[in-house]
Amino acid sequence: MTIFYLLSLLLCSHASSTFSIHAPRKMSEAVLEHSTRRQLDTEQRATGNPIDDCWRCDPEWESNRKKLADCAVGFGKDAIGVQDGEIYVVTDSVNDDLISPTPGTLRHAAIQPEPLWIIFDHDMVISLRAQLLVNSYKTIDGIGHDIQIANGPCITLRNVSNVIIHNIYIHDCLPSGDAMVWNPLPQYAISSESDGDAISIFGSRDVWIYHCTVENCYDSLIDATYGSTSITISNNYMLHHNEVMLMGHSDEFLDDKNMQVTIAFNNFGEGLVQRMLRCRHGYFHIVNNVYIGWEMYYAIGGSANPTINSQGNVKKRESSFDEWRSWNWRSEGDMMVNGAFFTPSGEEGPESYMRASSMVARPTSLVTKTVQYAGTLSCRKGYGC
Repeated sequence: MTIFYLLSLLLCSHASSTFSIHAPRKMSEAVLEHSTRRQLDTEQRATGNPIDDCWRCDPEWESNRKKLADCAVGFGKDAIGVQDGEIYVVTDSVNDDLISPTPGTLRHAAIQPEPLWIIFDHDMVISLRAQLLVNSYKTIDGIGHDIQIANGPCITLRNVSNVIIHNIYIHDCLPSGDAMVWNPLPQYAISSESDGDAISIFGSRDVWIYHCTVENCYDSLIDATYGSTSITISNNYMLHHNEVMLMGHSDEFLDDKNMQVTIAFNNFGEGLVQRMLRCRHGYFHIVNNVYIGWEMYYAIGGSANPTINSQGNVKKRESSFDEWRSWNWRSEGDMMVNGAFFTPSGEEGPESYMRASSMVARPTSLVTKTVQYAGTLSCRKGYGC
């Protein structure tokens, strides 16, 4: 297997701020440092990020929070979450009944059959007893509070659509053993095990994961498998993990050939090792991401003939030459620093990348500006977020 080594990646400076004045858990220094400049100055509203600039400048973001559903880009742009649904306020972070979830808990909100925009009434650390199965047409929106899902099983999207996960700090996720959990589709209890991913997307579509901070989980940070498609993973901050993201169940699972995923404006931070991302089959648009501190192995890799359209990134890939030389791997406008390089392969014509193109890439000169806002945001009422 031929592996191309990069010694280091693009370094970014980040303004530090306190995430929460009464955070229930002491965060790592890296998360605290990166917890962005979380408000936009009056004189510096635009970030250069088309998603953020769509909603973050509005000082009435709390009452207009559903505007976010109009701002998605990439293959997950149709993930409306639940723009026309009711607001559900989570008030209870402690109770986690798996079969008869308590009203006011995140689990109770997530399994409801009707569309819901789920928000929280105070800072919370939610430690789940089993994986959180999320029903279709749900937005889990942590903006305005420090919302953590940690120290237990985390989030699973199984055979659902139209889900947005926004502004949640997900960390230290653990696998769960066999447990009976109320399953939203169909409505009955099932035997449930989880691998310890932060977010597992299984047979689902129209999904947007946005402005989350994700770190240090048992298996992957984000997986998408079993025919999942129409996904955007954007503006997230990922750190302190080995195998970061897996797209595609296996080389033999051919339903993943139709997978389309956009990876945009993410900060792949310190303490990462590999799989930023690892893809099988499918079409992947990797746009304006920054890799600042991964330690070894590779950033972008694949097998089973994926099409990868990389624009405005620093990257690396692995696989045997005989296998990948006929694949469609393109690098366009990427910034290479400290000896980084990329060898394209496969078709050169733009038509070969139509199914792996989902948005307009920004110049790499803007990447350090846009990426400084990645991860969870700390927003105050009455100010641009």
